[in-house]
Amino acid sequence: MSGLELRELECFLVLAEELHFGRAGERLFVSQSRVSQLLAALERRVGARLVHRSSRRVALTPLGERFLERLRPAYGALHAAVADARAVARGGAGPLRLGFQGTAYAPLLEAVTAFEAKDPARSVDLVEIPYADPFGAVRRGAVDAAVVLLPVAEPDLVVGPVFSRQRHTLAVSRRHAFAGRDRVGAADLAAVPLIGAAAPAPRYWRAARAPGTLSGPAATTLQEALSLAAAGRGALLLCRPTAAQHRRTDLAYVPVDGVPDSELALVWHRDAETETVREFARTLAEVEAGRPGG
Repeated sequence: MSGLELRELECFLVLAEELHFGRAGERLFVSQSRVSQLLAALERRVGARLVHRSSRRVALTPLGERFLERLRPAYGALHAAVADARAVARGGAGPLRLGFQGTAYAPLLEAVTAFEAKDPARSVDLVEIPYADPFGAVRRGAVDAAVVLLPVAEPDLVVGPVFSRQRHTLAVSRRHAFAGRDRVGAADLAAVPLIGAAAPAPRYWRAARAPGTLSGPAATTLQEALSLAAAGRGALLLCRPTAAQHRRTDLAYVPVDGVPDSELALVWHRDAETETVREFARTLAEVEAGRPGG
């Protein structure tokens, strides 16, 4: 197979997850027509159809299913090889690159301090990752691990310690009818549009950010979401620590009853796991276990 293009393989993997050309394009930051072009080029190299397309659904062909089964671990091994080469190029002693979304919470910062204290030669670089792309930085190798909001249902990622279980708060404009309430319930959320996350975050993850029945606008960053709420475009679900760290005079924060608590988890790529990442995961678990209620 001459002239194999990694972008074609990446396109196929994302399309196999989404089974939707538009959503695959959003995750890859290309147009829907470009997804079709990349898939067509890969199918020409293979010599057969990998994806069945109709006006109503997208599905893998039997050959596509077999190809996916063989490709996924090979593609992960390629990422692992690149990560290993980077580590060797850094002399194996580069900093642990740790992603976080929106806010680096106290348990995370405590774990960073404890991790570095175990070995003065170790260091951690904190890297903010987009609210609307919780897994992209890990997959691209831009970070070694990331702290993200649950749920995580990504077969190529390892879900490590779960921590910082918190009740939700609803951020609304000071002009909103809920602004003067002591609290709201799950039934109240069904009556307001909730601000969600934009693509390329997976559908299930976006649904967890906005579980109400009315669809509100989608945001790419936490600051954008807060600004949309302040402008009265919708309400925003936040965990209590995030609400406390992002107080604004144009927003009211109302406790929410009857919805699942917010939880964070450390994740990393299954095929790029290192002892350094495992050691940080153990440190984070130890810190969480030692906290009140841990």
